[in-house]
Amino acid sequence: MIEGVQIKPLKIFRDERGQVMHMMRCDDGVFERFGQIYFSVTNPGVIKAWKKHLRMTQHFAVPRGDIKLVIYDDRAGSSTQGKVQEINVGEKNYQLICIPPQLWYGFCAQGDQPAMIANCSDIPHDPQEVEQVFLGDGRIPYSWV
Repeated sequence: MIEGVQIKPLKIFRDERGQVMHMMRCDDGVFERFGQIYFSVTNPGVIKAWKKHLRMTQHFAVPRGDIKLVIYDDRAGSSTQGKVQEINVGEKNYQLICIPPQLWYGFCAQGDQPAMIANCSDIPHDPQEVEQVFLGDGRIPYSWV
């Protein structure tokens, strides 16, 4: 597991009317402060990678569909520098994934349905605090195939 990444199983309450899916509460140990909540939908087989936030902590949950989330640590001095972590998350494995700043990540929708990622970040989106590299750039030692 990459240093600083936290994974918390989430509860789903189901009955004959439907379901309630928890994500995060202000008294959860992973909650620091509220910045923004947004939803991202990714079509099956589409890879969205690579991105790194310089200051933002992200809290991902996937209430619809399933994704493979890949995190890469290139932080100097980190105990997991150079490591890659794969996490399968979604309806089949409903969890909260906390991604601290300075880690590269990407994801791909699995299966034949779109996946919806809910992200509760600790600061509002700011394009000045994001770095991106293209797939195939070679900087991140990971193959999606």
